[in-house]
Order: sequence, then structure tokens, then C-alpha cells
Amino acid sequence: MEFLDRAGLVLALIGVLLLKMFVLAEQEVENLSGLSLNPDRDIFVVRENGTTCLMAELAVKFLIPYDVLALNGIDLITEQVSLSIPRGAQIAGKCGTSESELHISWINDAFTFRIFFSKEMSTMGSDGKAKETEVWKINKVQLVYDTSEKTHFINAYNPGKHTASTHHLSALVTPAGRSYVCAAQQTLTLISSDHQKGITVSMYDIQIQPFDINSDFIFSEPYKCITDQREQLEQTLPLILGLILGLIIVITISVYHFHLKLTAQQQVQLPRDRSLYKNM
Repeated sequence: MEFLDRAGLVLALIGVLLLKMFVLAEQEVENLSGLSLNPDRDIFVVRENGTTCLMAELAVKFLIPYDVLALNGIDLITEQVSLSIPRGAQIAGKCGTSESELHISWINDAFTFRIFFSKEMSTMGSDGKAKETEVWKINKVQLVYDTSEKTHFINAYNPGKHTASTHHLSALVTPAGRSYVCAAQQTLTLISSDHQKGITVSMYDIQIQPFDINSDFIFSEPYKCITDQREQLEQTLPLILGLILGLIIVITISVYHFHLKLTAQQQVQLPRDRSLYKNM
């Protein structure tokens, strides 16, 4: 009987281990930032059932104000911490059909940056031809930070954990099935539980796709942000104008040359022998 009890316990433990292995196999998260040529740009991948379901490549900078005690020991003054996500950050994620999340933590969870994505129907269009289409967007951004972390928060007054969040956010709106691409800086302001201080989050050199990834580790067709489209137009416009101006100059010279030839043919040819002038 005792043997059967032990066998049952062993089988139960094996079952728990297999269940844990299955859960781990269900979802994988990878920090591939070391593959980026830009030291400020991070690469994060969330995979479920062996398939990529969320990818994010971006550079992020934070500007966090905090209180320190003034030299008089009475007043409070505000200092600021500027930091980026380090290469060794830990990540977690959640994929869904209409909601996805990316969580990034570093320095023993002293900092946790969370991005929440949603998919919905929205009115998009141009030239007065707006239509209902499915889009995804960032609907919330959150930063949890601990001012007890002394590497960045030097001499912080009343140190502790704080949470900063956005409210009613609708950012990076992108047609479903496509990835959002933007080299230009996108700036968000988060309101902190630390006396309503404003936390600035700057994201740039972005490519993100939280839904509908068709190929493993490969983004779908890019959707460029308006800022990048405008900058591209500003870069190509001088070239286009230069080509048009060059074409106008060539046409003008050709017309002038043709006009000279036509005028020369129509002029009366004077004889070189002056004795012939009297017969003219």
C-alpha cells in the first residue's frame, strides 16, 4: 500500500512537471536587443504555441521627476532622472485576438514598463472617403518605478513605489494586419501617483505589431507614420523640383535653338560680291 502511495506521488509530481513544461512551451518571450545595431533600440518578441504573436522594436527614453530635500532641510526641490531600457531587461507578454500586452522590467523590478494594445473597428480614410475598418492601437501605457533605487534616484525624499499611467490613450493607430513603423519621436505624458508628477516617455525608431503576424519573427507590411511620410516627401521634393526645372531649361534651350534656325532660313542672303548690290 505504501508503495502504491509513493508511486502515486511520483506520478503526480511527474504530471506537475509535464504541466509546467507544457505551459512554458505555450508561451515564450525573448529579448533580442543584442541583435540591434542601434545600442538604444530594443527588440522584444512574444511567441505562443511556437508562433510569433507580438513583436516590438523601439528605442525608449524616460524622464522621471522626483523630490529631494533642499539644503535647508525644510523645502523640497524636484530633480529629474533620464534613463533608457537596458539590454538585459526581462520581458513578459500576453497575446489575444483583441487585446495584447508587453511588460518590460529591469533592475530587480525597480522599473516595469507596460504597453497595452487593443484591436477595434474605426473610421479611417482620406479625400472625404472615410470607411469603417479594423485597426489596432496602443490604448494604455504604464510605468511602475521605485524611487528607493539609489543608482538613479539619489537622495530621494520619502522613497517608494509609484505608478504612472496614461488616460484615454489612442496612439499608433494602424490598420489590422500591418506593422506600425516610425523613425520620428513619439512622446507621451504619464501622470504619476507621486503627487501627479508628469513622466515623459519618448519612443522612436519604432516598428511594432501586436496582432496578426503571419510569419515567425517577420513583421507584416509596414504602415508609415504621417511624420515619416511628410519627411520623406520633404526629402524627395527638392529632387523632383530640380528635375522639373532641368526639364524646363532643356525645353527652353531647344525651342530657342529651333527659333534661331528658323529665323536664319527666312533671312535674305546678301551676296559677298559688292558689285552685285546694285542689282538688288
